[in-house]
Amino acid sequence: MENENIGSKKVKKVIFWLSLVVFVLGLFFIGFLLVNTYLFPEINEPITSSVPVSSEPELPDNPIDFAAEKQKYPDIYAWINIPNTNINYPIVQHPTKDDYYLDHNAEQKYTKAGAIYSEIKTNKDFSDPNTVLYGHNMLNGSMFRDLHKFRKDEAFWNENKYIYVYTPGHILTYEICAAYRYDNRHILNSFDFSDTAVFEEYLETVKNPKSLISRTREVTLNKESKILTLSTCISNPAYRYLVQGVLVKDESTK
Repeated sequence: MENENIGSKKVKKVIFWLSLVVFVLGLFFIGFLLVNTYLFPEINEPITSSVPVSSEPELPDNPIDFAAEKQKYPDIYAWINIPNTNINYPIVQHPTKDDYYLDHNAEQKYTKAGAIYSEIKTNKDFSDPNTVLYGHNMLNGSMFRDLHKFRKDEAFWNENKYIYVYTPGHILTYEICAAYRYDNRHILNSFDFSDTAVFEEYLETVKNPKSLISRTREVTLNKESKILTLSTCISNPAYRYLVQGVLVKDESTK
C-alpha cells in the first residue's frame, strides 16, 4: 500500500513538472510572437516585387511619328488611311489661307494635286459635329480619287467599312455610313452645326441622301455623333462627291 502511494506521488510529480515546462514554453512562445509583431513589424510584411505593377493596360504605339512627320509637313496635324485604297496621307491645315493646299502639297510645294486639308474653322482634334476634309479627284489615282470606288463598286462598298484617322495620342475609327453626290455648296458655311436642331436635320440627309448616286449603311446617328466628311470633285462641277463616316472608336496611344 505504501509502495502504491509512493508510485502515485512520483507520477503526480512528473505530471506537475511536465505541465510546468509546457506552461513556461508557452509563455516564451507568446512572448516571441509579441516581440516579433510589435518590435519588428517589417519582418511580417509580405514580400513584394520591387518592380511597380500597373493595373492599366499598356497603350498601343501610334502608327504615325508626328514629331518626324512635322519635319517634312509643317502644317500636319493628323493622318488619314482608308484600307484598300491609295488614300494614306497627312492631313494639313494652313494657319491663314483656306485655299493654300488646293495647289500645294503637304510639303508646301506647288502642285495641282494639292493635299488633303481642312479649313481654318475646323478644330484639329476632330471634336466638331462635322469635320470636313478636302482632296482632289486626280486622274493618276492620288488624293481622293479612290473615294469614287465606293459609288462605282458595290462589292467594294460592302467590304470596306472603315476610315482611320491618326492624331498625336489617338487612333480614330470612323464607320462609313454614306457615299453620295451632293451639290457644291460650302457645307461649313451653309450649316450652323453648333445648333443641335440644325445638326440633327443634317443627319437626316446623311441617312437618306437626295441623290440617285448614293449608298448608305445602317448606323446609329444622333446629336452626339461625330461625322467625318470627305469631299472631292465629280465630273459635273455643279456637284461634289461625299463619303461620310461616323466616329465609332477613339483609342488612346502612346
